[in-house]
Amino acid sequence: MTSLEGTLLDFKRLDLLATGDSAIHRLDGRAKVLVVLVFIVSVVSFGKYEVSAVLPFFLFPAVMVALAGLPAGFLLKKTTLVIPFALVIGMFNPLFDREVAVWFGPVGISGGWLSCASIVVRAILTVSAALILVSVTGFPSVCHALERLGMPQAFAMQMLFLYRYLFVLAEEGGRVSRARRLRSFGNKGMGLQAFGALVGHLLLRAWERAERIHRAMLARGFTGEFHSQGCSRFGKRELLFLLGWTVCFVILRIRNVSQIVGGLISGVFS
Repeated sequence: MTSLEGTLLDFKRLDLLATGDSAIHRLDGRAKVLVVLVFIVSVVSFGKYEVSAVLPFFLFPAVMVALAGLPAGFLLKKTTLVIPFALVIGMFNPLFDREVAVWFGPVGISGGWLSCASIVVRAILTVSAALILVSVTGFPSVCHALERLGMPQAFAMQMLFLYRYLFVLAEEGGRVSRARRLRSFGNKGMGLQAFGALVGHLLLRAWERAERIHRAMLARGFTGEFHSQGCSRFGKRELLFLLGWTVCFVILRIRNVSQIVGGLISGVFS
């Protein structure tokens, strides 16, 4: 199976997870979008040397996965894919910021290592929150919720079309890749010289199929907006969900819970 096909199956699995029937799934999409936005803002607002203060925020993805019945292994596997990119961003920090910021007994840790670890931890938290949001809501419902929260309709439609045509591109890419492998006797035609023609051919095939899909949508009465099957209501459960997590995030942002718990544990065993 090609990587494109694997990516396509991962997206489809997220859509299947969004069809669940847990209490989290049944909440209005606007409440879940707002909670994730508050979570991301809280996480990224920490200073570059703060690592221990960010760790308690792992409570949110853990609780959401448990309550929604999501496959933790699958989400963890997809979240770890962001670690190499985060390491690329922070890998040079230890070279330029060598001043010792924290001492663990005789071992001193420089500010560069702390900032690098902070980038990785915050990347894992934000990506996991986004994956959980799509898994319990569905990307079309997320776009609909953003539109109801005030996002311009044109922008929401562009995001939704981008998501839908991503499947078209991935499917066409999988077909072209299989055809290329089947016709490459002795690895002939697998070099970089054929790559440009392959990309151009893929673009043309995806463009033609997208045109057919668009004409089919127009023939079925598409007028420039998608209508959801049911419109949920922002009620008391959504308000409690939003206020509860917001208060939790504010407390975790103001107080270093890791430091408080560490002090209590040290006091008990001292």
